[in-house]
Amino acid sequence: MRTTPIRVTAAAVAALTALSVSACRDSHGGGDGGGKDGGTVKIMVGGIDKVIYLPAKLTEQLGYFKEQGLDVQLLTEPAGAQAENVLISGDVQGVVGFYDHTIDLQTKGKCVESVVQMADVPGEAEMVASKKASSLASPAAFKGKKLGVTSPGSSTDFITRALAVRNGVKTSDYTTVKAGAGPTFISTLDNGGIDAGMTTDPTIAKLVGTGKAKVMVEMRTEDGTRKALGGLYPSSSLYMDCSYVKSHAETVQKLANAFVKTLGWIKQHKPAEIAAKMPADYAGGDPALYEKAITDSISMFNGDGVMPAEGAKNVLEVLAQFSPNVQGKKDQVDLSKTYTTQFVTKAKQS
Repeated sequence: MRTTPIRVTAAAVAALTALSVSACRDSHGGGDGGGKDGGTVKIMVGGIDKVIYLPAKLTEQLGYFKEQGLDVQLLTEPAGAQAENVLISGDVQGVVGFYDHTIDLQTKGKCVESVVQMADVPGEAEMVASKKASSLASPAAFKGKKLGVTSPGSSTDFITRALAVRNGVKTSDYTTVKAGAGPTFISTLDNGGIDAGMTTDPTIAKLVGTGKAKVMVEMRTEDGTRKALGGLYPSSSLYMDCSYVKSHAETVQKLANAFVKTLGWIKQHKPAEIAAKMPADYAGGDPALYEKAITDSISMFNGDGVMPAEGAKNVLEVLAQFSPNVQGKKDQVDLSKTYTTQFVTKAKQS
């Protein structure tokens, strides 16, 4: 099994897309795993060192892919919008990213479905620069502000828009800034490039620990998510092209087996034990802070990989409040084609 994550830049994404077209291969398969079950399965992770996507690397670290006889190659791209583009181009077989992309893509004529739903809440927080916290205490004060997201069209962008609209602010009333994640997000906040922004752990833990920012809106917990978004908002998932799922059911089942086993393992172990299984560099030189980051976010993972039906419905409701792709098409969206529980249900029984 290949174990070294590969960071894919925007330029590389374009190159991969060009290669996909020139190779004239199956547009829904791609790579060695495109033609039949077996071969390398490439999975793009929307930021492999983010705690919200921890199950991807942890599954590899625990040896569960190998246990299923899978050769999985984990790649990384820090923004979900770019990750989905690589899936659509056919250069990877799956993405570990937010479920909301499956709904957005369906409105664009693409069939993509979550086959393992790892989390019922976003695992994110809207962070505000400490020096601006008094004047920017809630999304109701977003007007005229510079708000950071990983990239336009990403789930952080989606949720930022949702918070604005739900609090009476038009999405045109604030400035969206591509702030990335991790050190890039922190430096953008430091230099005044953003007043507040949406991010995840361990970035949240670093910002709070240094006193640079405060949590404005908490969405790492069920209570916080329900308060902010009116219900559950299923996030981290393994999503794949519908045609690939149908034609590679054996491979998808093995992936589900591995991920569900990891989710169960997470529920049975303490944050310190989980942190110890992850690559040392994920801690960024501060193991204690990384453990805290896992502690603060770990409740987001559901333990069984099953999509909560009410959560899927709420994601559609939230997107319909602000997304030009979903508005006017809400009644046309078929949620049954955006996720399936058949593989995780079988994985639980095995």
